[in-house]
Amino acid sequence: MSARPVSFPEIRTGLGWDVHRLAAGRPLILGGITVPGEFGFEGHSDADVLAHAITDAILGAAALGDIGMHFPDSDPRWKGCDSLLFLKHAQKLAEERGFRIVNVDSTVILERPKLKDFREAIRAKLAGALGLEIECVSVKFKTAEKVGPVGEGRSAEAQAVVTIAGEKAAR
Repeated sequence: MSARPVSFPEIRTGLGWDVHRLAAGRPLILGGITVPGEFGFEGHSDADVLAHAITDAILGAAALGDIGMHFPDSDPRWKGCDSLLFLKHAQKLAEERGFRIVNVDSTVILERPKLKDFREAIRAKLAGALGLEIECVSVKFKTAEKVGPVGEGRSAEAQAVVTIAGEKAAR
Protein backbone atom coordinates (compact mmCIF):
# COMPACT_ATOMS: atom_id res chain seq x y z
CA MET A 1 0.00 0.00 0.00
CA SER A 2 1.54 3.31 -1.06
CA ALA A 3 1.15 6.42 1.03
CA ARG A 4 -0.65 9.41 -0.44
CA PRO A 5 1.36 12.61 -0.66
CA VAL A 6 0.71 14.93 2.22
CA SER A 7 -0.03 18.57 1.47
CA PHE A 8 1.30 21.43 3.51
CA PRO A 9 0.99 25.17 3.05
CA GLU A 10 3.71 26.84 1.06
CA ILE A 11 4.17 30.41 2.26
CA ARG A 12 6.04 32.93 0.15
CA THR A 13 6.80 36.61 0.59
CA GLY A 14 7.44 39.19 -2.12
CA LEU A 15 8.92 42.66 -1.86
CA GLY A 16 7.91 45.50 -4.16
CA TRP A 17 9.22 49.03 -4.59
CA ASP A 18 8.42 51.82 -6.99
CA VAL A 19 9.22 55.50 -7.48
CA HIS A 20 7.67 58.18 -9.67
CA ARG A 21 8.46 61.84 -10.24
CA LEU A 22 5.83 64.39 -9.33
CA ALA A 23 4.47 66.51 -12.16
CA ALA A 24 2.00 69.37 -12.47
CA GLY A 25 -1.14 68.61 -14.43
CA ARG A 26 -1.21 64.92 -13.56
CA PRO A 27 -3.64 63.24 -11.16
CA LEU A 28 -2.24 61.88 -7.89
CA ILE A 29 -3.54 58.31 -7.80
CA LEU A 30 -2.69 56.03 -4.88
CA GLY A 31 -4.15 52.57 -4.55
CA GLY A 32 -6.77 53.44 -7.15
CA ILE A 33 -7.94 56.56 -5.29
CA THR A 34 -7.47 60.06 -6.73
CA VAL A 35 -6.06 62.36 -4.07
CA PRO A 36 -6.58 66.10 -4.59
CA GLY A 37 -3.34 68.04 -4.91
CA GLU A 38 -1.29 70.33 -7.08
CA PHE A 39 0.93 67.53 -8.40
CA GLY A 40 0.45 63.98 -9.60
CA PHE A 41 2.72 61.14 -10.60
CA GLU A 42 4.54 61.14 -13.92
CA GLY A 43 4.50 57.84 -15.78
CA HIS A 44 3.31 55.82 -18.75
CA SER A 45 0.23 54.37 -17.02
CA ASP A 46 -1.71 56.25 -14.36
CA ALA A 47 1.60 56.01 -12.42
CA ASP A 48 -0.03 54.68 -9.22
CA VAL A 49 3.21 54.16 -7.29
CA LEU A 50 1.42 52.13 -4.58
CA ALA A 51 -0.36 49.74 -6.98
CA HIS A 52 2.95 49.28 -8.84
CA ALA A 53 4.84 48.34 -5.67
CA ILE A 54 2.14 45.87 -4.63
CA THR A 55 2.04 44.39 -8.15
CA ASP A 56 5.80 43.82 -8.01
CA ALA A 57 5.49 42.25 -4.56
CA ILE A 58 2.86 39.77 -5.81
CA LEU A 59 4.94 38.92 -8.87
CA GLY A 60 8.04 38.53 -6.72
CA ALA A 61 6.35 36.23 -4.22
CA ALA A 62 5.21 33.95 -7.06
CA ALA A 63 8.63 34.20 -8.83
CA LEU A 64 6.98 35.71 -11.92
CA GLY A 65 9.36 38.57 -12.67
CA ASP A 66 8.47 42.23 -12.34
CA ILE A 67 5.90 44.72 -13.57
CA GLY A 68 8.11 45.88 -16.45
CA MET A 69 8.20 42.35 -17.90
CA HIS A 70 4.41 42.14 -17.97
CA PHE A 71 3.54 45.78 -18.70
CA PRO A 72 6.48 47.48 -20.47
CA ASP A 73 6.29 51.25 -20.72
CA SER A 74 7.24 50.89 -24.39
CA ASP A 75 3.84 49.28 -25.09
CA PRO A 76 1.20 51.87 -26.08
CA ARG A 77 -1.58 49.60 -24.70
CA TRP A 78 -0.60 50.65 -21.17
CA LYS A 79 -0.57 54.42 -21.82
CA GLY A 80 -2.76 55.98 -19.11
CA CYS A 81 -3.89 52.54 -17.94
CA ASP A 82 -5.50 52.03 -14.52
CA SER A 83 -2.77 50.35 -12.46
CA LEU A 84 -5.32 48.26 -10.58
CA LEU A 85 -5.46 46.18 -13.78
CA PHE A 86 -1.77 45.38 -13.26
CA LEU A 87 -2.51 44.38 -9.68
CA LYS A 88 -5.37 42.07 -10.72
CA HIS A 89 -3.26 40.53 -13.49
CA ALA A 90 -0.44 39.74 -11.05
CA GLN A 91 -2.96 38.18 -8.67
CA LYS A 92 -4.41 36.05 -11.49
CA LEU A 93 -0.94 34.82 -12.46
CA ALA A 94 -0.19 33.89 -8.85
CA GLU A 95 -3.53 32.08 -8.57
CA GLU A 96 -2.75 30.14 -11.75
CA ARG A 97 0.32 28.87 -9.91
CA GLY A 98 -1.86 27.76 -6.99
CA PHE A 99 -1.29 30.73 -4.66
CA ARG A 100 -3.66 33.11 -2.94
CA ILE A 101 -2.79 36.45 -1.41
CA VAL A 102 -2.86 36.34 2.38
CA ASN A 103 -1.65 39.80 3.37
CA VAL A 104 -0.49 43.11 1.90
CA ASP A 105 1.63 45.56 3.91
CA SER A 106 2.65 48.78 2.21
CA THR A 107 4.20 52.17 2.82
CA VAL A 108 3.94 55.34 0.72
CA ILE A 109 6.71 57.91 1.16
CA LEU A 110 5.57 61.38 0.07
CA GLU A 111 6.12 64.84 1.57
CA ARG A 112 2.78 66.32 0.59
CA PRO A 113 -0.15 66.25 0.50
CA LYS A 114 -0.83 64.59 3.83
CA LEU A 115 -2.57 61.30 3.16
CA LYS A 116 -4.00 60.12 6.49
CA ASP A 117 -7.56 61.08 5.53
CA PHE A 118 -7.36 58.76 2.50
CA ARG A 119 -6.03 55.65 4.29
CA GLU A 120 -9.32 53.79 4.69
CA ALA A 121 -10.51 54.55 1.15
CA ILE A 122 -7.20 53.31 -0.28
CA ARG A 123 -7.27 50.17 1.88
CA ALA A 124 -10.87 49.47 0.83
CA LYS A 125 -10.10 50.02 -2.87
CA LEU A 126 -7.07 47.71 -2.77
CA ALA A 127 -8.90 45.07 -0.73
CA GLY A 128 -11.80 45.17 -3.18
CA ALA A 129 -9.52 44.89 -6.21
CA LEU A 130 -7.79 41.85 -4.69
CA GLY A 131 -10.89 40.25 -3.18
CA LEU A 132 -9.44 40.49 0.34
CA GLU A 133 -10.89 41.51 3.67
CA ILE A 134 -9.80 45.05 4.51
CA GLU A 135 -8.03 43.67 7.62
CA CYS A 136 -5.57 41.96 5.26
CA VAL A 137 -4.43 45.23 3.65
CA SER A 138 -2.20 47.70 5.48
CA VAL A 139 -1.27 51.11 4.07
CA LYS A 140 1.13 53.38 5.95
CA PHE A 141 2.28 56.90 5.09
CA LYS A 142 5.67 58.45 5.78
CA THR A 143 7.61 61.52 4.76
CA ALA A 144 11.30 61.58 3.86
CA GLU A 145 11.96 64.35 6.40
CA LYS A 146 12.97 66.73 3.58
CA VAL A 147 15.86 64.43 2.57
CA GLY A 148 16.56 63.47 -1.06
CA PRO A 149 14.22 63.77 -4.05
CA VAL A 150 11.19 62.56 -2.08
CA GLY A 151 11.91 64.94 0.79
CA GLU A 152 12.39 67.80 -1.65
CA GLY A 153 8.92 67.10 -3.10
CA ARG A 154 10.20 65.97 -6.49
CA SER A 155 9.11 62.32 -6.29
CA ALA A 156 7.28 59.69 -4.26
CA GLU A 157 8.08 56.10 -3.38
CA ALA A 158 6.08 53.09 -2.29
CA GLN A 159 7.18 49.83 -0.74
CA ALA A 160 5.11 46.69 -0.33
CA VAL A 161 5.41 43.24 1.17
CA VAL A 162 2.91 40.61 0.06
CA THR A 163 2.46 37.17 1.58
CA ILE A 164 0.97 34.43 -0.55
CA ALA A 165 0.08 30.86 0.35
CA GLY A 166 -0.55 27.68 -1.63
CA GLU A 167 -0.60 23.96 -1.15
CA LYS A 168 2.44 21.90 -1.99
CA ALA A 169 2.59 18.12 -1.93
CA ALA A 170 5.34 16.67 0.25
CA ARG A 171 7.86 14.62 -1.68
